[in-house]
Amino acid sequence: MGGEIPVFKLYGEQGHWVTPDLLHYESIAQRSSLHDWEIKPHRHSDFYQLLYVQRGQVELNIEGNVSVVEEPVLQWVTPLCVHGFRFSQDVRGCVLTLATPLVSRFELAMNMPLAFGSSSLSLELGEDKAFLDTLFTSLEREYGHHASGRELALEAWVNLLLTWVQRRSIEQHAFSELRSKGHAYFSRFSSMVERHYHEQWPVQKYAATLGISVVRLNGICHQLGQQTALQFIHQRLLLEAKRNLIYTAMTIAQVSDSLGFSEPAYFSRFFRRLTGCSPKAFREAGVGQLSDGVQGAQ
Repeated sequence: MGGEIPVFKLYGEQGHWVTPDLLHYESIAQRSSLHDWEIKPHRHSDFYQLLYVQRGQVELNIEGNVSVVEEPVLQWVTPLCVHGFRFSQDVRGCVLTLATPLVSRFELAMNMPLAFGSSSLSLELGEDKAFLDTLFTSLEREYGHHASGRELALEAWVNLLLTWVQRRSIEQHAFSELRSKGHAYFSRFSSMVERHYHEQWPVQKYAATLGISVVRLNGICHQLGQQTALQFIHQRLLLEAKRNLIYTAMTIAQVSDSLGFSEPAYFSRFFRRLTGCSPKAFREAGVGQLSDGVQGAQ
């Protein structure tokens, strides 16, 4: 492969997701059919993906290792992993994209890091295909409708899916091989941010709690997240701000206070610096897009 490996939010897109959901669901055909059934090698800076091929042939290119699979397969892709796919036109399946906070919450609830988190992982389904078909069908249904309790239901299905992958990867004795010390620190840091982002801990406090230096923590974040520790924290704050602005009736002052800002003006400057627009403008645009999506689904 010549040239620099592109880093995408979603393949072929330079912008952020339309709404600040913690996950994105789409069929394989939705995106690959637009690119002649080929997703060229690329990587994502800050989220995980699960490729689920239920039927058809797929050529997997994971960090330059190419394999052709004709049986149902579930492929786990980590942040910054270079990956590409070529599909047969009769392919059936989907791609589930997970934001880092969603994975961190799973690790926190399990009280253990992902056994498969630091590397790509390909799993054959065997007798569990019917179970996974039901699970992904339920995810698709819930994702496409904005019914009450949608976020809770989506996270429940995702947790069930990650639990299945966790168990299968441990069965394959992958835990010790796939974990690295740097990833273990990054996983702990991510979980700590999930618990304390609204308290706005300084980077020094995170590093001290982890028992490493700020320089070491920033190095790990650069290596595994392509950003500094402070940028990682700020992105989590921003994600929660976006979600509150779109999905709740909280005032901007209430959102500011819930995220630990001393005053709304400081929150507004923070939000504008990271997004290029004010919280009010983001809310108006996001709610409008969400309303259009709900109407279109009816």
